[in-house]
Amino acid sequence: MTNAEIISNAQFALMDAGKIGSTGRTLEVRDEAGNIFTMPEPEPIHTFNYWKEIGYSVRKGEKAVTKLCIWKYTSKRKTDEDGNEQEPESRMFMKTSAFFALSQVQPITANS
Repeated sequence: MTNAEIISNAQFALMDAGKIGSTGRTLEVRDEAGNIFTMPEPEPIHTFNYWKEIGYSVRKGEKAVTKLCIWKYTSKRKTDEDGNEQEPESRMFMKTSAFFALSQVQPITANS
């Protein structure tokens, strides 16, 4: 499963459990039988760092709505005894990350 699928499944489960709300928009979904139905779109959830990257800060005192195991990619460069760089060594591993909902963040404002 990809990170996007892991997060999407969690969003719908959190919305069904009443822990997060809806965006007010609807999604058209097709099931395995080919039937199309509409359902409310859950509000987005992201990690603390991702909210910060896109210009939001988590409000003080807020607790994560969920913790999910998602894939993390890492690579590091190695050098041999002569100091020559070798091919970077990369790997993927599962890491538990805390997720916050849109209702728990606010836009970062520049102090003048």
